[in-house]
Amino acid sequence: MNLFSDIHMRVIEALDVLVRAGDLPGGLDFANVTVEPPRDPLHGDMATNAAMVLAKPSGQKPRDIALKLAEQLMSDGRIIAADVAGPGFLNLRLANDVWQGLIGQVLNMGQQYGTSSMGIGKKVNVEFVSANPTGPLHVGHTRGAVFGDALAGLLAFAGYDVTREYYINDGGAQVDVLARSVYLRYLEAHGQHVAFEDGTYPGDYLIPVGEALKMKVGDAYVGKGEQFWLSEIREFATDQMMMLIREDLASLGITMDKFFSEKSLFGTGVIEKTIEGLRQDGLIYEGVLEPPKGKTPEDWEPREQTLFKSTEHGDDVDRPVMKSDGSWTYFAPDIAYHGDKVNRGFDQLIDILGADHGGYVKRMKAAVSALSGGNVPLDIKLMQLVKLFKNGEPFKMSKRAGNFVTLRDLVEHVGADVTRFVMLTRKNDAPLDFDFDKVLEQSRENPVYYVQYAHARGCSVMRRAADLGIDVSDAALSMTDLTSVQHDSEIAVVKKVAEWPRLVEIAARTNEPHRIAFYLYELASDLHSLWNKGNEIPSLRFLQEDDKATSSAKIALVRSVCVVISAGLGILGVTPAEEMR
Repeated sequence: MNLFSDIHMRVIEALDVLVRAGDLPGGLDFANVTVEPPRDPLHGDMATNAAMVLAKPSGQKPRDIALKLAEQLMSDGRIIAADVAGPGFLNLRLANDVWQGLIGQVLNMGQQYGTSSMGIGKKVNVEFVSANPTGPLHVGHTRGAVFGDALAGLLAFAGYDVTREYYINDGGAQVDVLARSVYLRYLEAHGQHVAFEDGTYPGDYLIPVGEALKMKVGDAYVGKGEQFWLSEIREFATDQMMMLIREDLASLGITMDKFFSEKSLFGTGVIEKTIEGLRQDGLIYEGVLEPPKGKTPEDWEPREQTLFKSTEHGDDVDRPVMKSDGSWTYFAPDIAYHGDKVNRGFDQLIDILGADHGGYVKRMKAAVSALSGGNVPLDIKLMQLVKLFKNGEPFKMSKRAGNFVTLRDLVEHVGADVTRFVMLTRKNDAPLDFDFDKVLEQSRENPVYYVQYAHARGCSVMRRAADLGIDVSDAALSMTDLTSVQHDSEIAVVKKVAEWPRLVEIAARTNEPHRIAFYLYELASDLHSLWNKGNEIPSLRFLQEDDKATSSAKIALVRSVCVVISAGLGILGVTPAEEMR
Protein backbone atom coordinates (compact mmCIF):
# COMPACT_ATOMS: atom_id res chain seq x y z
CA MET A 1 0.00 0.00 0.00
CA ASN A 2 1.60 3.25 -1.18
CA LEU A 3 -0.62 6.32 -0.93
CA PHE A 4 1.76 8.44 -3.00
CA SER A 5 1.74 5.80 -5.71
CA ASP A 6 -2.07 5.65 -5.60
CA ILE A 7 -2.41 9.42 -6.06
CA HIS A 8 0.25 9.33 -8.79
CA MET A 9 -1.84 6.76 -10.65
CA ARG A 10 -4.86 9.03 -10.21
CA VAL A 11 -2.93 11.96 -11.72
CA ILE A 12 -1.94 9.83 -14.74
CA GLU A 13 -5.56 8.72 -15.19
CA ALA A 14 -6.67 12.38 -15.08
CA LEU A 15 -4.10 13.29 -17.72
CA ASP A 16 -5.37 10.47 -19.93
CA VAL A 17 -8.87 11.93 -19.57
CA LEU A 18 -7.55 15.33 -20.72
CA VAL A 19 -5.91 13.70 -23.72
CA ARG A 20 -9.10 11.88 -24.68
CA ALA A 21 -11.07 15.13 -24.31
CA GLY A 22 -8.63 16.93 -26.62
CA ASP A 23 -7.41 19.25 -23.84
CA LEU A 24 -3.94 17.74 -24.21
CA PRO A 25 -2.35 16.36 -27.40
CA GLY A 26 -1.83 12.62 -27.76
CA GLY A 27 1.54 10.92 -27.55
CA LEU A 28 2.73 12.78 -24.45
CA ASP A 29 5.29 11.03 -22.26
CA PHE A 30 4.19 10.95 -18.61
CA ALA A 31 7.35 9.20 -17.33
CA ASN A 32 8.68 12.30 -15.57
CA VAL A 33 5.40 13.21 -13.87
CA THR A 34 5.84 12.91 -10.10
CA VAL A 35 3.75 13.14 -6.95
CA GLU A 36 5.75 13.88 -3.82
CA PRO A 37 5.57 15.77 -0.53
CA PRO A 38 5.82 19.54 -1.05
CA ARG A 39 8.90 21.27 0.32
CA ASP A 40 6.71 23.31 2.63
CA PRO A 41 3.98 21.26 4.38
CA LEU A 42 1.84 24.41 4.59
CA HIS A 43 1.38 24.21 0.81
CA GLY A 44 -0.46 20.89 0.97
CA ASP A 45 -0.10 17.15 1.43
CA MET A 46 1.24 16.26 -2.00
CA ALA A 47 2.45 18.15 -5.07
CA THR A 48 2.66 17.17 -8.73
CA ASN A 49 4.90 18.65 -11.41
CA ALA A 50 2.67 17.35 -14.23
CA ALA A 51 1.87 20.78 -15.71
CA MET A 52 5.50 21.87 -15.65
CA VAL A 53 6.69 18.67 -17.33
CA LEU A 54 4.02 18.66 -20.04
CA ALA A 55 3.95 22.38 -20.89
CA LYS A 56 6.67 22.40 -23.54
CA PRO A 57 5.75 19.16 -25.37
CA SER A 58 2.06 20.13 -25.37
CA GLY A 59 2.68 23.75 -26.42
CA GLN A 60 0.52 25.03 -23.55
CA LYS A 61 1.10 27.23 -20.52
CA PRO A 62 1.78 25.30 -17.30
CA ARG A 63 -0.97 27.10 -15.37
CA ASP A 64 -3.55 26.26 -18.03
CA ILE A 65 -2.68 22.56 -17.80
CA ALA A 66 -2.65 22.70 -13.99
CA LEU A 67 -6.13 24.25 -13.84
CA LYS A 68 -7.58 21.57 -16.12
CA LEU A 69 -5.84 18.84 -14.13
CA ALA A 70 -7.09 20.31 -10.85
CA GLU A 71 -10.67 20.16 -12.09
CA GLN A 72 -10.27 16.49 -12.98
CA LEU A 73 -8.66 15.58 -9.65
CA MET A 74 -11.36 17.29 -7.57
CA SER A 75 -13.76 14.57 -8.68
CA ASP A 76 -11.75 12.16 -6.50
CA GLY A 77 -13.34 12.00 -3.06
CA ARG A 78 -9.95 11.67 -1.39
CA ILE A 79 -8.81 15.07 -2.67
CA ILE A 80 -10.41 18.10 -0.99
CA ALA A 81 -8.24 20.80 -2.56
CA ALA A 82 -6.11 21.17 -5.70
CA ASP A 83 -4.38 24.55 -5.77
CA VAL A 84 -2.17 25.88 -8.55
CA ALA A 85 1.00 27.47 -7.19
CA GLY A 86 3.72 29.56 -8.82
CA PRO A 87 4.33 28.81 -12.49
CA GLY A 88 2.24 25.65 -12.50
CA PHE A 89 2.84 23.28 -9.60
CA LEU A 90 -0.33 21.65 -8.35
CA ASN A 91 -0.65 21.23 -4.57
CA LEU A 92 -3.12 18.65 -3.30
CA ARG A 93 -4.81 18.26 0.07
CA LEU A 94 -6.37 14.98 1.15
CA ALA A 95 -9.34 14.46 3.43
CA ASN A 96 -8.68 13.49 7.04
CA ASP A 97 -10.47 10.17 6.59
CA VAL A 98 -7.76 9.20 4.06
CA TRP A 99 -5.08 9.64 6.71
CA GLN A 100 -7.21 7.99 9.38
CA GLY A 101 -7.85 5.02 7.10
CA LEU A 102 -4.14 4.63 6.49
CA ILE A 103 -3.58 3.76 10.16
CA GLY A 104 -5.82 0.71 9.89
CA GLN A 105 -4.15 -0.37 6.66
CA VAL A 106 -0.70 -0.17 8.29
CA LEU A 107 -1.86 -2.31 11.21
CA ASN A 108 -3.42 -4.86 8.86
CA MET A 109 -0.19 -5.16 6.85
CA GLY A 110 2.20 -5.06 9.81
CA GLN A 111 5.83 -5.53 8.80
CA GLN A 112 4.74 -5.91 5.18
CA TYR A 113 3.77 -2.24 5.06
CA GLY A 114 6.33 -0.47 2.89
CA THR A 115 7.56 -3.58 1.12
CA SER A 116 7.69 -3.21 -2.62
CA SER A 117 7.37 -5.30 -5.74
CA MET A 118 9.89 -3.17 -7.65
CA GLY A 119 12.58 -5.84 -7.27
CA ILE A 120 10.49 -8.95 -7.82
CA GLY A 121 12.22 -11.34 -10.22
CA LYS A 122 15.54 -9.45 -10.09
CA LYS A 123 18.79 -10.82 -8.67
CA VAL A 124 21.28 -8.42 -7.08
CA ASN A 125 24.82 -9.14 -5.91
CA VAL A 126 26.10 -6.89 -3.13
CA GLU A 127 29.83 -7.32 -2.59
CA PHE A 128 31.15 -5.64 0.52
CA VAL A 129 33.97 -5.62 3.08
CA SER A 130 36.32 -7.81 0.95
CA ALA A 131 39.24 -6.88 3.19
CA ASN A 132 42.64 -8.49 2.77
CA PRO A 133 42.70 -11.58 5.00
CA THR A 134 45.72 -10.29 6.92
CA GLY A 135 44.09 -9.34 10.19
CA PRO A 136 40.87 -8.56 12.03
CA LEU A 137 38.49 -6.01 10.60
CA HIS A 138 39.05 -2.47 11.79
CA VAL A 139 36.81 0.59 12.04
CA GLY A 140 37.43 1.54 8.42
CA HIS A 141 35.98 -1.81 7.35
CA THR A 142 33.06 -1.42 9.75
CA ARG A 143 31.40 1.35 7.81
CA GLY A 144 31.43 -0.64 4.57
CA ALA A 145 30.22 -3.75 6.40
CA VAL A 146 27.25 -1.93 7.92
CA PHE A 147 26.44 -0.09 4.70
CA GLY A 148 26.56 -3.27 2.63
CA ASP A 149 24.43 -5.31 4.99
CA ALA A 150 21.88 -2.51 5.37
CA LEU A 151 21.73 -2.04 1.60
CA ALA A 152 21.18 -5.78 1.16
CA GLY A 153 18.39 -5.62 3.75
CA LEU A 154 16.83 -2.63 2.00
CA LEU A 155 16.90 -4.30 -1.41
CA ALA A 156 15.39 -7.48 0.01
CA PHE A 157 12.61 -5.37 1.59
CA ALA A 158 12.01 -3.89 -1.86
CA GLY A 159 11.54 -7.35 -3.36
CA TYR A 160 14.98 -8.16 -4.78
CA ASP A 161 16.67 -11.54 -4.52
CA VAL A 162 19.90 -10.44 -2.80
CA THR A 163 23.25 -12.21 -2.43
CA ARG A 164 25.70 -10.85 0.12
CA GLU A 165 29.21 -11.63 -1.10
CA TYR A 166 32.76 -11.31 0.24
CA TYR A 167 35.74 -11.37 -2.13
CA ILE A 168 38.73 -12.91 -0.37
CA ASN A 169 41.87 -11.12 -1.57
CA ASP A 170 44.07 -14.18 -1.16
CA GLY A 171 45.85 -14.11 -4.52
CA GLY A 172 48.35 -11.32 -3.94
CA ALA A 173 51.69 -10.75 -2.24
CA GLN A 174 50.07 -9.55 0.99
CA VAL A 175 49.15 -13.15 1.82
CA ASP A 176 52.81 -14.14 1.55
CA VAL A 177 53.60 -11.35 4.04
CA LEU A 178 50.92 -12.75 6.31
CA ALA A 179 52.48 -16.23 6.08
CA ARG A 180 55.93 -14.86 7.00
CA SER A 181 54.43 -12.95 9.92
CA VAL A 182 52.67 -16.07 11.19
CA TYR A 183 55.92 -18.00 10.84
CA LEU A 184 57.58 -15.51 13.20
CA ARG A 185 54.79 -16.04 15.73
CA TYR A 186 55.19 -19.78 15.23
CA LEU A 187 58.88 -19.51 16.10
CA GLU A 188 57.94 -17.36 19.07
CA ALA A 189 55.57 -20.09 20.24
CA HIS A 190 58.63 -22.36 20.24
CA GLY A 191 60.40 -19.98 22.62
CA GLN A 192 62.52 -18.14 20.08
CA HIS A 193 63.07 -14.40 20.14
CA VAL A 194 61.90 -12.85 16.86
CA ALA A 195 62.07 -9.40 15.29
CA PHE A 196 59.38 -8.03 13.01
CA GLU A 197 60.93 -6.25 10.08
CA ASP A 198 59.24 -3.51 8.09
CA GLY A 199 56.60 -4.97 5.83
CA THR A 200 55.46 -7.67 8.24
CA TYR A 201 52.37 -7.67 10.48
CA PRO A 202 53.45 -7.44 14.14
CA GLY A 203 49.94 -7.33 15.62
CA ASP A 204 49.20 -9.45 18.69
CA TYR A 205 46.24 -11.00 16.86
CA LEU A 206 48.73 -13.37 15.16
CA ILE A 207 50.02 -14.81 18.46
CA PRO A 208 47.20 -17.40 18.74
CA VAL A 209 47.64 -18.21 15.04
CA GLY A 210 51.31 -19.03 15.62
CA GLU A 211 50.37 -21.17 18.60
CA ALA A 212 47.67 -22.96 16.60
CA LEU A 213 50.24 -23.69 13.88
CA LYS A 214 52.58 -25.15 16.49
CA MET A 215 49.76 -27.38 17.73
CA LYS A 216 49.17 -28.58 14.19
CA VAL A 217 52.69 -29.23 12.87
CA GLY A 218 54.89 -29.28 15.96
CA ASP A 219 58.47 -28.24 15.12
CA ALA A 220 58.32 -29.38 11.49
CA TYR A 221 58.98 -25.87 10.14
CA VAL A 222 61.51 -24.68 12.72
CA GLY A 223 64.79 -23.73 11.08
CA LYS A 224 63.47 -24.46 7.60
CA GLY A 225 63.61 -22.10 4.60
CA GLU A 226 60.35 -20.66 3.42
CA GLN A 227 60.35 -22.87 0.34
CA PHE A 228 59.37 -25.67 2.77
CA TRP A 229 56.51 -23.88 4.52
CA LEU A 230 55.37 -20.73 2.69
CA SER A 231 52.56 -22.33 0.69
CA GLU A 232 51.20 -24.37 3.62
CA ILE A 233 51.35 -21.53 6.14
CA ARG A 234 49.77 -19.15 3.65
CA GLU A 235 46.73 -21.40 3.36
CA PHE A 236 46.63 -22.07 7.11
CA ALA A 237 46.95 -18.38 8.00
CA THR A 238 44.33 -17.32 5.46
CA ASP A 239 41.86 -19.83 6.87
CA GLN A 240 42.57 -18.60 10.41
CA MET A 241 42.11 -14.96 9.42
CA MET A 242 38.89 -15.70 7.58
CA MET A 243 37.56 -17.46 10.68
CA LEU A 244 38.40 -14.31 12.63
CA ILE A 245 36.75 -12.08 10.01
CA ARG A 246 33.59 -14.21 10.04
CA GLU A 247 33.46 -13.82 13.81
CA ASP A 248 33.97 -10.06 13.47
CA LEU A 249 31.09 -9.83 11.03
CA ALA A 250 28.90 -12.03 13.24
CA SER A 251 29.44 -9.61 16.13
CA LEU A 252 27.66 -7.03 13.95
CA GLY A 253 24.94 -9.50 12.97
CA ILE A 254 26.29 -9.93 9.44
CA THR A 255 26.28 -13.26 7.64
CA MET A 256 27.61 -13.56 4.10
CA ASP A 257 25.88 -15.77 1.56
CA LYS A 258 29.06 -16.41 -0.41
CA PHE A 259 32.81 -16.09 0.01
CA PHE A 260 34.68 -15.97 -3.29
CA SER A 261 38.43 -16.68 -3.33
CA GLU A 262 40.61 -14.58 -5.62
CA LYS A 263 43.08 -17.48 -5.60
CA SER A 264 40.50 -19.67 -7.37
CA LEU A 265 40.91 -17.50 -10.46
CA PHE A 266 44.61 -18.30 -10.89
CA GLY A 267 45.87 -21.49 -12.46
CA THR A 268 42.35 -22.53 -13.43
CA GLY A 269 42.09 -20.82 -16.81
CA VAL A 270 39.30 -18.52 -15.64
CA ILE A 271 41.24 -15.30 -16.23
CA GLU A 272 42.59 -16.52 -19.57
CA LYS A 273 39.12 -17.50 -20.76
CA THR A 274 37.61 -14.16 -19.74
CA ILE A 275 40.32 -12.11 -21.44
CA GLU A 276 40.12 -14.26 -24.55
CA GLY A 277 36.37 -13.65 -24.72
CA LEU A 278 36.99 -9.91 -24.65
CA ARG A 279 39.67 -10.34 -27.32
CA GLN A 280 37.17 -12.07 -29.59
CA ASP A 281 34.86 -9.10 -29.07
CA GLY A 282 37.64 -6.83 -30.32
CA LEU A 283 38.28 -5.31 -26.89
CA ILE A 284 41.79 -6.64 -26.18
CA TYR A 285 44.75 -5.40 -28.21
CA GLU A 286 48.48 -4.76 -28.08
CA GLY A 287 49.27 -1.08 -27.90
CA VAL A 288 51.11 1.80 -26.27
CA LEU A 289 49.36 4.15 -23.86
CA GLU A 290 49.84 7.87 -23.74
CA PRO A 291 51.93 9.05 -20.75
CA PRO A 292 49.90 9.73 -17.60
CA LYS A 293 49.12 13.33 -16.82
CA GLY A 294 52.05 15.01 -15.11
CA LYS A 295 54.67 12.68 -16.57
CA THR A 296 57.53 14.17 -18.61
CA PRO A 297 59.25 12.42 -21.50
CA GLU A 298 62.32 11.86 -19.29
CA ASP A 299 60.52 9.68 -16.78
CA TRP A 300 58.09 7.98 -19.13
CA GLU A 301 58.98 4.85 -21.01
CA PRO A 302 56.45 3.98 -23.71
CA ARG A 303 56.10 0.25 -24.13
CA GLU A 304 53.72 -2.09 -25.83
CA GLN A 305 51.22 -3.72 -23.50
CA THR A 306 48.14 -5.91 -23.62
CA LEU A 307 45.28 -3.47 -23.18
CA PHE A 308 41.54 -3.61 -22.56
CA LYS A 309 39.68 -1.15 -24.78
CA SER A 310 37.72 0.27 -21.86
CA THR A 311 37.21 3.62 -23.59
CA GLU A 312 34.59 1.92 -25.75
CA HIS A 313 32.54 1.45 -22.57
CA GLY A 314 32.85 4.86 -20.98
CA ASP A 315 36.33 4.89 -19.44
CA ASP A 316 38.80 7.75 -19.86
CA VAL A 317 41.73 5.61 -21.07
CA ASP A 318 42.33 2.00 -22.04
CA ARG A 319 43.69 -0.21 -19.25
CA PRO A 320 46.52 -2.76 -19.11
CA VAL A 321 45.56 -6.32 -18.30
CA MET A 322 49.02 -7.89 -18.61
CA LYS A 323 52.43 -6.71 -17.37
CA SER A 324 55.53 -6.66 -19.55
CA ASP A 325 56.77 -9.83 -17.82
CA GLY A 326 53.67 -11.72 -18.95
CA SER A 327 51.92 -11.76 -15.57
CA TRP A 328 48.45 -10.36 -15.08
CA THR A 329 47.83 -6.88 -13.72
CA TYR A 330 45.53 -6.67 -10.69
CA PHE A 331 42.78 -5.54 -13.07
CA ALA A 332 42.69 -8.87 -14.94
CA PRO A 333 41.45 -11.04 -12.04
CA ASP A 334 38.97 -8.30 -11.15
CA ILE A 335 37.57 -8.53 -14.68
CA ALA A 336 37.37 -12.32 -14.41
CA TYR A 337 35.67 -12.12 -11.02
CA HIS A 338 33.00 -9.77 -12.28
CA GLY A 339 32.61 -11.95 -15.34
CA ASP A 340 31.81 -14.80 -12.97
CA LYS A 341 29.13 -12.65 -11.32
CA VAL A 342 27.60 -11.82 -14.69
CA ASN A 343 27.62 -15.51 -15.62
CA ARG A 344 25.79 -16.33 -12.39
CA GLY A 345 22.81 -14.45 -13.74
CA PHE A 346 22.68 -11.32 -11.60
CA ASP A 347 20.59 -8.47 -12.96
CA GLN A 348 22.52 -5.86 -11.00
CA LEU A 349 25.95 -5.73 -9.36
CA ILE A 350 26.91 -3.47 -6.45
CA ASP A 351 30.48 -3.10 -5.16
CA ILE A 352 31.16 -1.30 -1.88
CA LEU A 353 34.74 -0.09 -1.70
CA GLY A 354 36.98 2.23 0.27
CA ALA A 355 37.42 5.83 -0.84
CA ASP A 356 40.95 5.01 -2.07
CA HIS A 357 39.39 2.98 -4.91
CA GLY A 358 38.04 6.04 -6.72
CA GLY A 359 40.21 5.35 -9.77
CA TYR A 360 38.72 1.87 -10.00
CA VAL A 361 35.15 2.98 -10.73
CA LYS A 362 35.16 3.79 -14.46
CA ARG A 363 37.38 0.88 -15.50
CA MET A 364 35.30 -1.65 -13.59
CA LYS A 365 32.03 -0.28 -14.93
CA ALA A 366 33.52 -0.50 -18.42
CA ALA A 367 34.52 -4.12 -17.82
CA VAL A 368 31.07 -5.15 -16.60
CA SER A 369 29.45 -3.32 -19.50
CA ALA A 370 31.68 -5.22 -21.92
CA LEU A 371 31.17 -8.57 -20.21
CA SER A 372 27.38 -8.25 -20.08
CA GLY A 373 26.80 -6.53 -23.40
CA GLY A 374 25.63 -3.50 -21.47
CA ASN A 375 22.80 -5.46 -19.85
CA VAL A 376 24.04 -5.60 -16.24
CA PRO A 377 24.55 -2.28 -14.43
CA LEU A 378 27.34 -1.98 -11.86
CA ASP A 379 26.98 0.56 -9.06
CA ILE A 380 30.12 1.25 -7.03
CA LYS A 381 29.67 2.93 -3.65
CA LEU A 382 32.79 4.45 -2.13
CA MET A 383 33.06 4.60 1.65
CA GLN A 384 34.69 7.71 3.02
CA LEU A 385 36.84 7.52 6.13
CA VAL A 386 35.60 7.17 9.69
CA LYS A 387 37.28 9.50 12.16
CA LEU A 388 37.29 8.29 15.74
CA PHE A 389 37.11 10.62 18.72
CA LYS A 390 37.45 9.80 22.39
CA ASN A 391 37.48 12.27 25.26
CA GLY A 392 37.42 15.03 22.67
CA GLU A 393 40.63 13.86 21.03
CA PRO A 394 41.20 12.07 17.69
CA PHE A 395 41.76 8.36 18.16
CA LYS A 396 44.21 7.09 15.57
CA MET A 397 44.85 3.62 14.22
CA SER A 398 47.54 1.93 12.14
CA LYS A 399 47.00 -1.59 10.88
CA ARG A 400 50.61 -2.34 10.00
CA ALA A 401 51.85 -1.36 13.45
CA GLY A 402 49.23 -3.55 15.06
CA ASN A 403 47.89 -0.52 16.94
CA PHE A 404 44.37 -0.06 15.63
CA VAL A 405 40.77 -0.07 16.77
CA THR A 406 39.11 -3.25 15.57
CA LEU A 407 35.51 -3.73 14.61
CA ARG A 408 35.20 -5.97 17.67
CA ASP A 409 36.62 -3.23 19.92
CA LEU A 410 33.95 -0.85 18.66
CA VAL A 411 31.08 -3.30 19.08
CA GLU A 412 32.19 -4.32 22.58
CA HIS A 413 32.43 -0.66 23.62
CA VAL A 414 29.13 0.73 22.28
CA GLY A 415 27.15 -2.30 21.08
CA ALA A 416 26.17 -3.58 17.66
CA ASP A 417 22.95 -1.51 17.43
CA VAL A 418 24.70 1.80 18.11
CA THR A 419 27.57 0.92 15.79
CA ARG A 420 25.26 0.04 12.92
CA PHE A 421 22.93 3.02 13.22
CA VAL A 422 25.66 5.63 13.67
CA MET A 423 27.54 4.31 10.63
CA LEU A 424 24.45 5.19 8.57
CA THR A 425 23.97 8.73 9.84
CA ARG A 426 25.99 10.14 6.96
CA LYS A 427 25.85 9.44 3.25
CA ASN A 428 28.56 6.99 2.23
CA ASP A 429 30.58 9.55 0.26
CA ALA A 430 30.84 11.95 3.22
CA PRO A 431 33.38 11.52 6.06
CA LEU A 432 31.88 10.31 9.33
CA ASP A 433 32.93 11.34 12.84
CA PHE A 434 32.39 8.60 15.42
CA ASP A 435 32.53 10.09 18.90
CA PHE A 436 32.64 7.35 21.54
CA ASP A 437 31.16 9.67 24.16
CA LYS A 438 28.42 11.21 22.05
CA VAL A 439 27.02 7.95 20.69
CA LEU A 440 26.25 6.82 24.25
CA GLU A 441 24.42 10.01 25.24
CA GLN A 442 20.73 9.71 26.05
CA SER A 443 19.61 12.78 24.16
CA ARG A 444 18.17 14.00 20.88
CA GLU A 445 21.75 14.56 19.72
CA ASN A 446 22.22 10.78 19.69
CA PRO A 447 20.10 9.60 16.71
CA VAL A 448 20.03 5.90 17.58
CA TYR A 449 18.89 6.64 21.14
CA TYR A 450 16.27 9.07 19.84
CA VAL A 451 14.77 6.51 17.45
CA GLN A 452 14.96 3.64 19.96
CA TYR A 453 13.33 5.84 22.59
CA ALA A 454 10.40 6.58 20.27
CA HIS A 455 9.78 2.86 19.77
CA ALA A 456 10.17 2.18 23.49
CA ARG A 457 7.72 4.97 24.31
CA GLY A 458 5.19 3.42 21.97
CA CYS A 459 5.65 0.03 23.61
CA SER A 460 5.20 1.56 27.08
CA VAL A 461 1.89 3.12 25.98
CA MET A 462 0.75 -0.26 24.70
CA ARG A 463 1.61 -1.92 28.00
CA ARG A 464 -0.23 0.73 30.02
CA ALA A 465 -3.26 0.45 27.76
CA ALA A 466 -3.32 -3.32 28.13
CA ASP A 467 -3.25 -2.89 31.91
CA LEU A 468 -6.37 -0.72 31.57
CA GLY A 469 -8.16 -3.52 29.71
CA ILE A 470 -7.81 -2.11 26.19
CA ASP A 471 -7.29 -4.67 23.42
CA VAL A 472 -4.00 -3.57 21.86
CA SER A 473 -3.72 -6.32 19.26
CA ASP A 474 -3.18 -5.07 15.73
CA ALA A 475 -6.39 -6.80 14.64
CA ALA A 476 -8.45 -4.94 17.24
CA LEU A 477 -6.74 -1.58 16.75
CA SER A 478 -7.16 -1.77 12.97
CA MET A 479 -10.95 -1.98 13.46
CA THR A 480 -11.06 1.01 15.82
CA ASP A 481 -13.05 4.13 14.92
CA LEU A 482 -10.21 6.52 14.09
CA THR A 483 -12.22 9.72 13.57
CA SER A 484 -10.87 11.14 16.84
CA VAL A 485 -7.39 11.24 15.26
CA GLN A 486 -7.82 14.67 13.72
CA HIS A 487 -5.54 17.22 15.36
CA ASP A 488 -2.96 18.71 13.00
CA SER A 489 -0.12 17.24 15.10
CA GLU A 490 -1.67 13.77 14.89
CA ILE A 491 -2.31 14.00 11.16
CA ALA A 492 1.30 15.19 10.69
CA VAL A 493 2.50 11.92 12.23
CA VAL A 494 0.24 9.87 9.94
CA LYS A 495 1.54 11.81 6.93
CA LYS A 496 5.08 10.87 7.87
CA VAL A 497 4.02 7.21 8.18
CA ALA A 498 2.48 7.51 4.71
CA GLU A 499 5.85 8.48 3.24
CA TRP A 500 7.45 5.15 4.27
CA PRO A 501 6.67 3.06 1.13
CA ARG A 502 7.78 5.91 -1.14
CA LEU A 503 10.97 6.39 0.86
CA VAL A 504 11.79 2.67 0.65
CA GLU A 505 11.53 2.70 -3.14
CA ILE A 506 13.65 5.85 -3.49
CA ALA A 507 16.34 4.46 -1.17
CA ALA A 508 16.35 1.11 -3.00
CA ARG A 509 16.46 2.75 -6.42
CA THR A 510 19.46 4.90 -5.45
CA ASN A 511 21.16 2.24 -3.27
CA GLU A 512 21.22 4.66 -0.33
CA PRO A 513 20.33 3.00 2.99
CA HIS A 514 21.24 6.14 4.92
CA ARG A 515 17.89 7.53 3.77
CA ILE A 516 16.21 4.98 6.05
CA ALA A 517 18.15 6.22 9.09
CA PHE A 518 17.32 9.85 8.26
CA TYR A 519 13.62 9.05 7.82
CA LEU A 520 13.42 7.12 11.09
CA TYR A 521 14.91 10.07 12.95
CA GLU A 522 12.30 12.39 11.44
CA LEU A 523 9.46 9.98 12.27
CA ALA A 524 10.73 9.60 15.84
CA SER A 525 10.92 13.39 16.13
CA ASP A 526 7.28 13.73 15.06
CA LEU A 527 6.16 11.16 17.64
CA HIS A 528 8.19 12.78 20.44
CA SER A 529 6.73 16.15 19.48
CA LEU A 530 3.20 14.78 19.67
CA TRP A 531 3.98 13.17 23.04
CA ASN A 532 5.25 16.47 24.41
CA LYS A 533 2.19 18.38 23.16
CA GLY A 534 0.08 15.97 25.13
CA ASN A 535 1.62 17.47 28.26
CA GLU A 536 0.13 20.82 27.27
CA ILE A 537 -3.09 19.70 25.52
CA PRO A 538 -4.87 16.90 27.45
CA SER A 539 -6.91 15.85 24.38
CA LEU A 540 -3.68 14.79 22.64
CA ARG A 541 -2.64 12.34 25.34
CA PHE A 542 -2.57 8.78 24.10
CA LEU A 543 -4.54 7.45 27.05
CA GLN A 544 -7.79 9.30 27.70
CA GLU A 545 -9.23 8.65 31.14
CA ASP A 546 -12.60 6.85 31.04
CA ASP A 547 -12.68 6.94 27.21
CA LYS A 548 -11.47 3.62 25.84
CA ALA A 549 -12.68 4.32 22.30
CA THR A 550 -10.63 7.50 21.93
CA SER A 551 -7.68 5.87 23.67
CA SER A 552 -7.81 2.95 21.23
CA ALA A 553 -7.73 5.34 18.26
CA LYS A 554 -4.72 7.21 19.58
CA ILE A 555 -2.96 3.98 20.50
CA ALA A 556 -3.57 2.73 16.94
CA LEU A 557 -1.71 5.81 15.70
CA VAL A 558 1.21 5.12 18.04
CA ARG A 559 1.25 1.47 17.06
CA SER A 560 1.44 2.38 13.34
CA VAL A 561 4.55 4.43 14.10
CA CYS A 562 6.08 1.50 15.97
CA VAL A 563 5.37 -0.81 13.01
CA VAL A 564 7.32 1.47 10.68
CA ILE A 565 10.18 2.10 13.11
CA SER A 566 10.50 -1.64 13.71
CA ALA A 567 10.55 -2.36 9.96
CA GLY A 568 13.08 0.42 9.31
CA LEU A 569 15.39 -0.68 12.09
CA GLY A 570 15.07 -4.23 10.80
CA ILE A 571 16.38 -3.10 7.41
CA LEU A 572 19.33 -1.43 9.15
CA GLY A 573 19.98 -4.52 11.28
CA VAL A 574 19.14 -2.70 14.53
CA THR A 575 16.98 -4.26 17.25
CA PRO A 576 13.89 -2.16 18.17
CA ALA A 577 13.95 -1.35 21.91
CA GLU A 578 10.81 -2.17 23.89
CA GLU A 579 12.01 -0.32 26.96
CA MET A 580 14.90 1.98 27.78
CA ARG A 581 17.04 1.58 30.85
